[in-house]
Amino acid sequence: MENRQSGRNTLRKTLRARRRSLSPLQQSKAANRLLQQLKRQPLFLRSQRIAFYLPSDGEIDPRPLIQEAWRRGKQCYLPVLAPGKENRLWFVRHTPTTPLIKNRFGIPEPRALFRQRFVARQLDVVFLPLVGFDRQGGRMGMGGGFYDRSFAFKRNTSSHKPYLVGLAHQCQQVEQLQLAHWDIPLCAVATDQEIIVANQSRLGRDFYGLIG
Repeated sequence: MENRQSGRNTLRKTLRARRRSLSPLQQSKAANRLLQQLKRQPLFLRSQRIAFYLPSDGEIDPRPLIQEAWRRGKQCYLPVLAPGKENRLWFVRHTPTTPLIKNRFGIPEPRALFRQRFVARQLDVVFLPLVGFDRQGGRMGMGGGFYDRSFAFKRNTSSHKPYLVGLAHQCQQVEQLQLAHWDIPLCAVATDQEIIVANQSRLGRDFYGLIG
């Protein structure tokens, strides 16, 4: 178990360094290619309540996609660290005028008033950041387990919503991740080069439009 965890930590460090090594120009081009990949996809066009993130640590930048969502009148949400020590996320409405403050990790997030929270189950799609991914829907995060805890309810429901779609640079792909039992698999991964739909046999026809 200890060797396995050590291997995951080493891989996480390698992949984080890989995405941080991208130049500002490479990051900008990747963000634009990601936008082009997703903005005409049926899942994005149909969805009205979409959660995004604000990039840090070399993550691929979804802000051009957020701008496109606003332009189309969609409701956008950002993750907010929930109070306490449970390592869970709230989701709070994000508009062009939403005031942002930095959380304890230095990541901007909306000021989270309780009445502004949105139930994660009612989101249509969640675009997640990640450190590494494989083509089977495996996701490696930063190690805090925030997304896995926040979407643990998906293990016990037959509903596909919210669709969990990881966003990444293509260079973050690995052949296969060793997942723990608490890891929540992704429906798909969208990179600056392609869209990978995982576990298609488990998905309803509603999702196949993502690759249409």
